[in-house]
Amino acid sequence: MKEKDIIAWWSGGVSSAVTCWLCIQIFGADRVRVIFQDTRNEHKDTYRFLKDCEKWYGIEIETISSKEFNSIQEVWYKYKSLSVAGGAICSTELKRNVRLEWEKENTWTHQAFGFDLTEAHRAASMIKNSPHVNAIFPLLFYGYVKKDCIKILEDHGIEIPFTYKKGYENNNCDETGCTRGGIGYWQKRQREEPEKVIAMAIREHELTNLAGKPVTICKDQSKEAKKKGGFVPVFLMPHPDYPDVKDISMMKGRPPEPLVECNGFCGLDDLKVYFKKKEKQQVLQF
Repeated sequence: MKEKDIIAWWSGGVSSAVTCWLCIQIFGADRVRVIFQDTRNEHKDTYRFLKDCEKWYGIEIETISSKEFNSIQEVWYKYKSLSVAGGAICSTELKRNVRLEWEKENTWTHQAFGFDLTEAHRAASMIKNSPHVNAIFPLLFYGYVKKDCIKILEDHGIEIPFTYKKGYENNNCDETGCTRGGIGYWQKRQREEPEKVIAMAIREHELTNLAGKPVTICKDQSKEAKKKGGFVPVFLMPHPDYPDVKDISMMKGRPPEPLVECNGFCGLDDLKVYFKKKEKQQVLQF
């Protein structure tokens, strides 16, 4: 047995919190390291939740952050990008690359991630694309979904993060709002936190001017838009130089849907079709 050889990634959400707890129950606290990749863009209540989880686990949660970027805004402006079809550049730089740098200096037997029963395709993507991680998925083992995680936290007297109470189903980058949020997500923020939407709209316009083309968070994913070749940009607020590009006030958005907990694998949905095919053949196993 290796000392502290099980790495459990804590992202600030309920799913990862319970994943870390399950790892401690399964392997023992003497074998588990719980690590938080801090984007420095989280709701302040996330850090209260972290302290509560530390008391619950009986071990410290280690925090790591990007050594290159001091803020999420630095990432956006360096790459002149917010969100594209394959994911968000901020997730790549502040989560995925931070974890990869950590891996160069550390060893492990397994790394545990908080994918639940609704995210089996993401687990399959990780197994296929990152075999070196030797990933495990405790929530899948137990067949848990997010509601089960919330119930477990409540049963242990742990207050869930404030963003869930605001009606969002994840606790990612609340300080600015998540760039993986869809039209409905940002329409909700516009109704309830208009100052955040205005701030992000200004950034969209600035990045658009720097890039010389629309740089947006939201995309029109309607059938009509897909006929035009894929993701059609949608501004948070109208841009005077692009009058033909719609903004979210002109769109019919769906209520916020679950945003996958951000752990550096946002956008890795390439195995959805693969998973469905293999599921039918009953040959894909975890």
